[in-house]
Amino acid sequence: MNIEVFLRVLKRHIGWFILLPALTAGMAFYTTQDEIKVYRSQASLYTGLSSGYSITSDLRASYGDQSASAFDNMLSTLNAKETMLRAGSYLLADHLQLTEPDTLVLGRAGFDALQTAVPTDWRFMLPINGNVVVLRRAIDSLTKVPTDNPIKRLLLKSESPYSVAVITDKLKAIARKNTNDVMLLEYEANDPAVAQRTLNHAIAVLNERYSTLKTSETNSVVSYYEGQLQRAKQSLDKAEGNLQAFSVQHRVLDYDEEARNVAASREALLNEYNEEQMRRNAAKASMDALKSRMGQQVTIKKVNNDLSEKQRRLAQAEGQLANARAYNQPKGEISRLQVKVKQAEEELRGSVQRYETATTTDESVPQQTVSTDLLAKTLEYEESSARLELYQKRIAELETKTNEFSPMGSQLRSLKRDLSIAEKEYFDLLQHVDQSRTKRQDVRGGKLEPLDAPDYPLLPQPSKRLQLIIIGFGVGLFLALLLVALRFWLDKTIKTPEQAEIQIGLPMTAIFPTVKKPLVYSRVTRTARTMFEQLFNAINIEVAQTTGKPYPPVVTIFSVRARQGKTWVAEGLNRLYTDADQRVAYCYPRQTPKEYRVYKNGVTYFPYTVRPDFMNVTSLEYLIDHDHEFDSSQFDRVVLELPSLINNQIPVYLMKESAVSLLVVDATTAWARAEKQLLSLYARVTNQPMLAVLNRVGGDQLQIPARADAKQEPVYRDHSLQTQRE
Repeated sequence: MNIEVFLRVLKRHIGWFILLPALTAGMAFYTTQDEIKVYRSQASLYTGLSSGYSITSDLRASYGDQSASAFDNMLSTLNAKETMLRAGSYLLADHLQLTEPDTLVLGRAGFDALQTAVPTDWRFMLPINGNVVVLRRAIDSLTKVPTDNPIKRLLLKSESPYSVAVITDKLKAIARKNTNDVMLLEYEANDPAVAQRTLNHAIAVLNERYSTLKTSETNSVVSYYEGQLQRAKQSLDKAEGNLQAFSVQHRVLDYDEEARNVAASREALLNEYNEEQMRRNAAKASMDALKSRMGQQVTIKKVNNDLSEKQRRLAQAEGQLANARAYNQPKGEISRLQVKVKQAEEELRGSVQRYETATTTDESVPQQTVSTDLLAKTLEYEESSARLELYQKRIAELETKTNEFSPMGSQLRSLKRDLSIAEKEYFDLLQHVDQSRTKRQDVRGGKLEPLDAPDYPLLPQPSKRLQLIIIGFGVGLFLALLLVALRFWLDKTIKTPEQAEIQIGLPMTAIFPTVKKPLVYSRVTRTARTMFEQLFNAINIEVAQTTGKPYPPVVTIFSVRARQGKTWVAEGLNRLYTDADQRVAYCYPRQTPKEYRVYKNGVTYFPYTVRPDFMNVTSLEYLIDHDHEFDSSQFDRVVLELPSLINNQIPVYLMKESAVSLLVVDATTAWARAEKQLLSLYARVTNQPMLAVLNRVGGDQLQIPARADAKQEPVYRDHSLQTQRE
């Protein structure tokens, strides 16, 4: 729907747009004539959420809780049912203690209403003349009993100023722009004192409940950390006890120091043991060397003895040789003795050489020196061996102690690790306990301080009667628009040419308005006349372009449903053909048996009967009764009107003679699946051009031609045979 069509629709329903807004505005005017005056009390509270200082401020990077959730929690606490109930009960307690109206507490109207709501017998049951705290407790008890009572009705079920629902609806709380430090509160009531006192009680209850809720939150945290701290202290005591028992059991004062001492002693002892072993080995080597030298002295002695023996033998042999010569022994004896002397000399010479060799070596030392040195080295060796035995015993003792200290080290480290973990956990929890206690004290000491106390409103709020009337007028206007839109959307008819082209799938050649008085010249008849001229031209163009069809050309007018205006369109075309001096044969379905061939206004009317074999009709001569003497050669145009396709057969063979088909659709009918399917079947039957005509379109969908663009005459010069619906 374009803007032009929309404006036309609004113009057609202009009555709705006048009646409904006037009706709703009048209702608003009538209902607000006894409007009750409303008084508004305002206050502001300093929350300190963004920039307030507290005990925990120094522990934070910035002061205050700047999160929006903190302010939302405060608003949730204020708007809670329990908060509203307490504020209402406090206000009711103040008013019940009144014996007469007081403009600073409760006006005359409210006082009379309260006297009626709370009977005298119930007043006697309540401690009205006592302490207000006791009265508040009594009221709170009455609200919680299962049975009904006037107090419970006032607070929970009525529309009085004490009702939870009323206070919740009228109490407004918002944050000052760009900060959560200040909360703005306002409350409206029909009594200025009620507005002020309700706001006072709401602030007091908010302070009490918010502090209690925050403290309860911190109490649970403090209790949790204190319990954890107690368990951590038990773990720490257990770890210290295990470490102490270990030290007592193993007699360890300082394991690390003793372990270092044992390691250092073992290392020093090993070094001394190695040095002592080297000294013993050196003494052993010296002993072996000295013993070797002692063996060489024996050899010299033997060589010396052998030399003496050889000298004795040489002296003996020389004495025997001298005696033999002296005693003139035989030469043979002398020769033998000479040989013996010579042999003794040779042996002596060899002994001399051996003696010289033994006595001239570097290792040759005096025997007494060698013996003395051997004795010293032997003593040194024995002493070193004794010390090594002592070292080995001490090393064994240290090895035993080292073996004892090795598992003790891992046990001690485990015990110390357990002690360290227990200490760390204990001190961390101790810090958390301190922080939670500080937070609890911070919350307990925090209070919402009023910057502006609730004021006593002296003047009522400006009346909203004019606004309500304007709103009522707007509501009526909206309802009118809604009704028009619903009527437009729920209407399944074609209505507009645009919708017709979309649903039918053919462009609209002609769009006829609803013509109620065809013989009266008007804007509607002028538009219809123009549409007939356009349709007439379109048909002539299609006929002129058609080839291979018999003469005269047949113009077929059909519709899917009945009463679409086929006959009305045919009558208009017939008049245009007769104005153009064309002989026209108009063939149409017979409605009654009394209809026969008629010639009227230059048009010959041929009624035909829709027979059971209508689909097999092959020509107009076969379709028209023989007594009508139909001869197509006597006419220039044949206008054939078919019965509606929805309940009749399609003359398949007859359509082959048609030059052009004209589909007539009433804009007030629906176009659904059945219509689309029948039109699709008709299009498959014939290959002829098909024009579409939209009949009885609303005046708001048409463009009315100017007087200069249309002929100055009505659609018909006399009454047509059929109405526009036929």
